[in-house]
Amino acid sequence: MDINRDGDIVELNGPPQFTYGQKVRSRKTVRNDGTFPGKDIGDVLVKKGDEGYVTSIGTFLQQFYIYGVDFVAKGYRVGMKARELEEIAPADGSDPGC
Repeated sequence: MDINRDGDIVELNGPPQFTYGQKVRSRKTVRNDGTFPGKDIGDVLVKKGDEGYVTSIGTFLQQFYIYGVDFVAKGYRVGMKARELEEIAPADGSDPGC
């Protein structure tokens, strides 16, 4: 099995794109690749448009940040790459990074 390393992208050379507690939205549907316990491979974990909160920030392949996103309505947390997420601006118009 080949791992797609996304070319020469190394996100870890800069700061994480998202912060702890930040509200985010999934930009794509995410299926279980076999690493999510209690679900079958191929089961949908997150649908495009689902909203959640960043609860952890880790790394993968010494190349990417992985954001643990708590999808409260689903009742579980899923690890996602930055390209799979978009920030949700607060309703009051304040800086979402604060």
